[in-house]
Amino acid sequence: MRFSGRVYKEGKWWLAEIPVLETLTQGRSRKEALEMLSDMMESMINIKGFKVEVLLGSQNEFEVGSKDIKPLIRLLLQRKRQTSGLSLSEAAARLGASSRNAYARYEQGRSVPTIEKLDELLRAVSPNVDIVIQKSVLA
Repeated sequence: MRFSGRVYKEGKWWLAEIPVLETLTQGRSRKEALEMLSDMMESMINIKGFKVEVLLGSQNEFEVGSKDIKPLIRLLLQRKRQTSGLSLSEAAARLGASSRNAYARYEQGRSVPTIEKLDELLRAVSPNVDIVIQKSVLA
C-alpha cells in the first residue's frame, strides 16, 4: 500500500504533501522535504523499527509506502477520523455499531479490513470523500 503525494517549491521552501492524509512538511531542498515527510510518517505511526519508503515518480509526484500495510491502514483511518473531528464512539455509531471497539480494532491494528470493510470504515469517518485506488508505475 502506498499513498501518493507531490513535492513542489513555494518561495524558498520545498513542500511535500500527502493529500489523502492531509499532511504537509517542508525543507530547504526537495530531498530534505521528502526526508522530513518520511520522518513525519514514521513518527505518526510510532512503531519501533517501522520504516517507510519514498518512491519518486515523474515531475513532482511521489508515493510513500511500506511492505507492512497494517500500520498504513491504521494511520489512514486515524487521520480521517481525526480530521473529521470524530471520537472512536462517534465513528462506531456511524457504522451502526453499539461499541466503539467495532471501529477501534481496525484503527488500532488488531484487525485488517477487507477492501469492502475499509471502504465502509472510511465512509463512516469521511462520508463526503472518495478514496481513489489506482495502479501506479514508478521508476
